[in-house]
Amino acid sequence: MKYWGISMSIRSDNRHLYLRVIDRIKEDIKNGVYKEKQKLPSEFDLAKELGVSRATLREALRILEEENVVIRRHGVGTFVNAKPLFSSGIEQLYSITDMITDAGKQPGTIFLSSSLTSLTEEEKEKFRCMEDMDALAIERVRTADGEPVVYCVDKTPQHILPDLSDYKEESLLSIIHKKTSKRITYAVAHIEPLGYHPKISPILECDPETALLVLKQMHYDQSDEPILYSINYFRADKFSFHVLRKRI
Repeated sequence: MKYWGISMSIRSDNRHLYLRVIDRIKEDIKNGVYKEKQKLPSEFDLAKELGVSRATLREALRILEEENVVIRRHGVGTFVNAKPLFSSGIEQLYSITDMITDAGKQPGTIFLSSSLTSLTEEEKEKFRCMEDMDALAIERVRTADGEPVVYCVDKTPQHILPDLSDYKEESLLSIIHKKTSKRITYAVAHIEPLGYHPKISPILECDPETALLVLKQMHYDQSDEPILYSINYFRADKFSFHVLRKRI
């Protein structure tokens, strides 16, 4: 009787069948039928329960995986993905420290390295630099309640921050504001998904199936001068980003 009731409610919907399956699984997750990190029934059992073909179910699961709702592990099964702990509008220039604090977690930093380095040709273009210029490169891991959640690589021209030996702040944006006359007012950002990274994923203690979100940002001050270039690798199971789009 359970299977028949679910099947009838899905088939009474006039949309494409796989879309109805997607909504049904999302609803079951929301209502606690399937909990975070719980394994879903096998494709055979779940298709039977929902009253759809396995091909329809696979299409629904494929889209749910793209949306990070579920994780499919080859030869093991499909699992409910953990909900992101941190969410931010990408149109807002929040520091990682602020994002972690706003989620009620304690931000922390693990310093990996700090050194002078030359800029790549691509970075020279971003900094509008035609000649060779030394930059301070800082490699860090940001933590939330002690758990590693973001791997950060930041570069800024040496003449802006010549020395960070006394750096104690969690937010690099804050230290730039305090040590210089520069105030970062906006950033141009590019975000892209990334699968397993042989170096960064282990540092962030990611499972092999856990994806990363790479956020590349060039920060500018009040005079439109490029100040800081950041490449941040976020755990996709911990962070989500959204953008407000308006019709004009």
